[in-house]
Amino acid sequence: MQNHPKTGYLNENFQFFHLKDQVEQEFPFHYHDFHKIIIFLSGNVTYYIEGKTYRLKPWDILLVSHFDIHRAVVDPSVPYERIVLWIRSDYMLSQNDEECNLSACFQKANQRSFNLIRLDSALQERMRTILSEFEESCRQKEFGSTLLSQALFVQFMVYVNRIFLDKLYIKDKTALKYDSQIESLLRYINSNLSENLSVEAVAERFYVSKYHLMRKFKEETGYTLHSYIVHKRLMHASLLISQGMPVMKAAEQSGFRDYTTFSRAYKKLYRSSPAQHRQRLGTSVYEEGTVVVRDD
Repeated sequence: MQNHPKTGYLNENFQFFHLKDQVEQEFPFHYHDFHKIIIFLSGNVTYYIEGKTYRLKPWDILLVSHFDIHRAVVDPSVPYERIVLWIRSDYMLSQNDEECNLSACFQKANQRSFNLIRLDSALQERMRTILSEFEESCRQKEFGSTLLSQALFVQFMVYVNRIFLDKLYIKDKTALKYDSQIESLLRYINSNLSENLSVEAVAERFYVSKYHLMRKFKEETGYTLHSYIVHKRLMHASLLISQGMPVMKAAEQSGFRDYTTFSRAYKKLYRSSPAQHRQRLGTSVYEEGTVVVRDD
């Protein structure tokens, strides 16, 4: 199985990073257990998310849902500055009320297969103000700073949702590049993880030869079709297990017909058996470890 690593560890409700660097480094395709928002400030960066290619401009905002496979390609000849926000999905849910679902922007990004918010000058200025206050509160250690940070987090997410859900962003077709056939294929895979997704079955459904499909998928996404499907099934199973579903049922609903195959693949990806992983998830949603602050 091709390895697309889970990177970063999040033990807090959210973390705010303001990063600027200029080093030559190749980011691999990877994913997170948490949501991520990138606010691009400067540099020369192309971002790949689930088969889509985004050419970024200053103050572009990218919504990366948990389990989205993604990576950045960074030109090391110029400094790369960005704000990165990591958000626990369960914390996001805890901030919702009956009329406001802060996760809606991530859900809609998946439905639209579109992750980019490009702001006009007025919205850029508004976002600068919100993020400046948010960043300052995250740095403070004064009375009430944690509570203030949480309030400013909610404010930021409300504005992001308003802009994205109501399509108040600039619609720039030149910012996005993708292959329509691969987009349709990705949508089909992610909506039918429990179905037969063998290369032969998928190729037949999309009326192409399996060799052409495998080659094109690799070219457009950077990973093999088989590896992508296995990873998405394992991620889905992990999510179901974290929500309390019995392990064998989670495996079946994620498309695994053989438990031994599932268990072996699960151990390889999560470095523990499904039962052990479930036990850990019962006490902490995310693995403990050192936060990798040079995020893409």
